Amino acid sequence: METVSREQVATSEAIEAIALPPRVQEALGELVSSAKEGLLALSVGVGLGVLAELMEEEVDEVVGAKGRHDPQRTAVRHGHESGEVTLGGRRVQVERPRVRSADGMSELPLCTYQHFASRDPLSRLVLEQMLAGVSTRRFERTREPVGSEVEAAARSTSRSAVSREFVARTRENLLGLMSRRLDDVRLAVLMLDGIELKGRCCLVCLGITSDGVKIPLGLWDGSTENATVARELLSNLVSRGLDTGQGVLLVIDGAKALRKAIDEVLGPVPVQRCVRHKERNVLDHLPERDRPPVKQRLRRAWARDDHERALGELRSLAAELERPHPGAAASLREGIAETLTVTRLGVKGSLKRTLQSTNPCESMIEIVRRTSRNVKRWQSGDMCLRWTAAGMLEAERQFRKIIGYRDLATLALAVERDLHRHQTQEVLLTLV
Repeated sequence: METVSREQVATSEAIEAIALPPRVQEALGELVSSAKEGLLALSVGVGLGVLAELMEEEVDEVVGAKGRHDPQRTAVRHGHESGEVTLGGRRVQVERPRVRSADGMSELPLCTYQHFASRDPLSRLVLEQMLAGVSTRRFERTREPVGSEVEAAARSTSRSAVSREFVARTRENLLGLMSRRLDDVRLAVLMLDGIELKGRCCLVCLGITSDGVKIPLGLWDGSTENATVARELLSNLVSRGLDTGQGVLLVIDGAKALRKAIDEVLGPVPVQRCVRHKERNVLDHLPERDRPPVKQRLRRAWARDDHERALGELRSLAAELERPHPGAAASLREGIAETLTVTRLGVKGSLKRTLQSTNPCESMIEIVRRTSRNVKRWQSGDMCLRWTAAGMLEAERQFRKIIGYRDLATLALAVERDLHRHQTQEVLLTLV
């Protein structure tokens, strides 16, 4: 291949010197000037020209060839007017042709223009950029170069316009998340946890199907993780088709309010309290020098597959802590049996380690925190819900199956047996 030097590359002045027809020289000169602004700017200019040709071709298909009389035609040309299309995260003005019905009663839409005029690509891009950490003030700086002429006529890149697009898109995401039907979803595990957002609190729910797939199910706004908020969230899940009759394990952070709401809404379902939350609560009552041995004994007990032995070790530790550290002992005894629920159900191995804590839900919450890190002030509960829902759906795109998902079928059978045993005991107590 022959190498071409910089001096041999054509410029606009060189093109004028070549003996070419005037129209060809004019077209090539425009291409060269556009190319100076970048290849993308050149492509945009060509693309807008192609779009204009596509719209004119569609008009020919609907109306018929220009200059040919057709007595059977159903539509007529009606001139041109200014329109807008979405391009590179901005709205760009174009001249669009108009078509009206032959009787003049209505205007007929052009599919080509409607496709390119859709705002959905713009709102989707705004959402992705905002969740990636781009502020509304800097959004315009992240747009691709499309040429000075196109840029001068573009709009919808200001701070207020970007904010409006983001609010609209996140509100759609929130409504979509809170209206998901759960009738056909076979859930094996429900995880509930709260997220603090600079003075505001959201209670979020993560579902795990019998195949190990994680699904964000819903959220509710409140001042704290109180029973009312949890009750509203769980009631919303039930109204959307959540079926707990087949056996679902609840994993919570240990808040008493959540436990109370579960009893009121879902009834006698097995509940696993997060051992990591329990561990932190116990260790917070101890001086630094006493924490390592207690932490080691707690983890050793929770790692055992023998439920009775593990429960005995925890109770023995609580008895030893009673006199020197009564606060730690009381914290350990509170809900001590429910920290071993998965052990009692016979769950072992990697699935046991996964379900002993709310870590899968915590990982989703961390993504919510990361996506909303640039928010300096939460103006309302609606804003809190919108950002949290957007972060949850962003996390869903990164989800993988939980570790140990192959044993979830065994867990579901164990939960069903546990529910049947509980129901049988209630019947016997009623008869007595």
